Amino acid sequence: MSSQTPFDAYKPAEIAALVETAGTAKARLPLPQMFVLAMLAGAFIGFGAAAYTMALTGAAPVTGPVRVLGGAVFSLGLILVVIAGAELFTGNVLMVIAAVDRKIPLRLLLRSWGIVYAGNLAGAAGLAAVFALTGLLDGPMGAAAADIAEGKADLAELEAFARGALCNALVCLAVWLSFAARTAAGKILAMLWPITAFVLLGLEHSIANMYFFPQAWAAGADIPLATAAANLFWVTLGNIVGGAGGVALAYWFAFLGGTSQQKDFGQAQKPRGHSR
Repeated sequence: MSSQTPFDAYKPAEIAALVETAGTAKARLPLPQMFVLAMLAGAFIGFGAAAYTMALTGAAPVTGPVRVLGGAVFSLGLILVVIAGAELFTGNVLMVIAAVDRKIPLRLLLRSWGIVYAGNLAGAAGLAAVFALTGLLDGPMGAAAADIAEGKADLAELEAFARGALCNALVCLAVWLSFAARTAAGKILAMLWPITAFVLLGLEHSIANMYFFPQAWAAGADIPLATAAANLFWVTLGNIVGGAGGVALAYWFAFLGGTSQQKDFGQAQKPRGHSR
């Protein structure tokens, strides 16, 4: 730790360097490992979404305090992704930093996004299929699952896009803050609040929706596949725009891009001997 750091956390410029290094490594993961880690992330987010569903079960109408509780338990998903280790599409939007700094080619960025997105879908939908066998969705939890997914299906295209953009700005900020922390407990606390906030506000996370829709189908909800696919398209597009434009590119410009002086500052602050 730098002797000039007043608290036990990496500075923003150091975080930018760590995120760039991590993005470079992620893009070059062997494809089988990348897909397996993506499946794990999809299942991890699914566990958070299932916990959120149970937190809302029996709460009618759903009030702000109930959503705060739901957001806190939903945070389990990203905590598992970061602490246990997995590849999550929405967090990997931060890889744009490595791409614009020419540390990885656009081809590798898009390949990584595509494989991770597919793996997340497999993991989330697979977990929903297992939950269908538990009997938990036959009662009140099933009714809550249907209500959650039907609310998402009713969103207009622009609403889904805007909610997706705002959601992933918060998710990427949660991941960004996790890089600041030096301990597992610090990472968990850093991620808890942005994730709780996006759930509280009713924003849209594409990978969570990959679980919510199959969970609702398992509970008997009558939501057309085309409607769910349209929601995923617009939410995913919003997730990319919000994470890449709202967080990744802004911090790249502030700490790694722009003038040569900024680049020198970022390199000077780059920590040594740290990996994620």
